[in-house]
Amino acid sequence: MKLLLVLGIAFLLPSSASAQEAAVFFRQNCHNCHTIGGGRLTGPDLKDVTQRKDRPWLEKFILNPKLAIDSGNPYALQLQQEARGVVMPTVTGLTPSRVQALLDLIEAESMREKSQFVGLQISDRPFLPAEIAEGRDLFMGSKRLANGGASCVSCHTVKGIRGLGGGKLGPDLTRVYERLQGRRGLAAWLLAPASTTMQPIFKNRPLQTEEVLPLVALLEDSARQGGEADSTAQFNFLLLGLGGAVLVLLAIDAVWRRRFRAVRRPLVHGVEPR
Repeated sequence: MKLLLVLGIAFLLPSSASAQEAAVFFRQNCHNCHTIGGGRLTGPDLKDVTQRKDRPWLEKFILNPKLAIDSGNPYALQLQQEARGVVMPTVTGLTPSRVQALLDLIEAESMREKSQFVGLQISDRPFLPAEIAEGRDLFMGSKRLANGGASCVSCHTVKGIRGLGGGKLGPDLTRVYERLQGRRGLAAWLLAPASTTMQPIFKNRPLQTEEVLPLVALLEDSARQGGEADSTAQFNFLLLGLGGAVLVLLAIDAVWRRRFRAVRRPLVHGVEPR
């Protein structure tokens, strides 16, 4: 009896580990565009997706979405149209076995009353000025992120930032609220950013739910103001660079004037002929 129990546990462990690995992979790479039972984001709600399309087709599409679209497949083109022209990227690290595990996960989560991937539900109420202000503090880094992640301004800028503006490594986020199609899409991205630059930074230091809401408030407010980030910050940066260069050159000149010149030449030239 004990032997059968041990064998049963040993048989179930790989399956359990595979399901856990698939859940982690989904959260880090898929959850920013898809929910399971929470409605459409950038991509479709994946609840019961294996009932809408057969698994062999889904496996091929997930491994290479662009190939399916370029081939003119009607269902793939329909998905692209519903996503407003956005093409699902090819996800790094996907293998046929991992895709099968992801589809198993989606089927299991679809049977739940409420999936763990239902997504963050945000009210449509107007944001308060205090929430927008808190979002600005989080963006600028004057209020630290709870898990120690880098502040947004390190890599991004947004309209309304004074002084030297924000970072240039990432895109201008002034209109990101519109690009990600509203509150839910933006919140999903903030909770699990899948870009190759952001994922390593926030993989082990994710934003907390309480931090996402004020950041969404700030970025929604920024999008409603329209336009792009103020170019004054770039001009200020240029002026500061030029001013700093002038000061450094003046300092070098002052030091150079006091340099050690010679010993013999001043003595020789200083001797008056008799």
